[in-house]
Amino acid sequence: MGRLTTHILDTAKGLPGSEIKIELFRIEADSTLLINTVFTNADGRTDSAILDGAEFSKGKYQLVFHTAPYFKREGVELPPIPFLGDVVIRFGIDNEDQHYHVPLLVSPYSFSTYRGS
Repeated sequence: MGRLTTHILDTAKGLPGSEIKIELFRIEADSTLLINTVFTNADGRTDSAILDGAEFSKGKYQLVFHTAPYFKREGVELPPIPFLGDVVIRFGIDNEDQHYHVPLLVSPYSFSTYRGS
């Protein structure tokens, strides 16, 4: 059985992004269904897989990383409407037997991701 994991790196500080809320949605036609809500730990990772077991299936998904509260806690001055208040990443799972790792490298004004292992 496959699984979905993530981690967050604050590229402005070169440190893990801790206590960041992450929501996972399944995309069905024109709607989104909330599947899981987790928070990162001190290492910028979740304590367990975001999706695994019987719920891990082929389909389109969306991760929402709520980054503005993290940057505010870290003392970053953000405008009233932050440039990256939330980072949204849509991706597909095509193989139920593989590990999908979707890391987020983020600063207040940029982000990147890739399919990790």
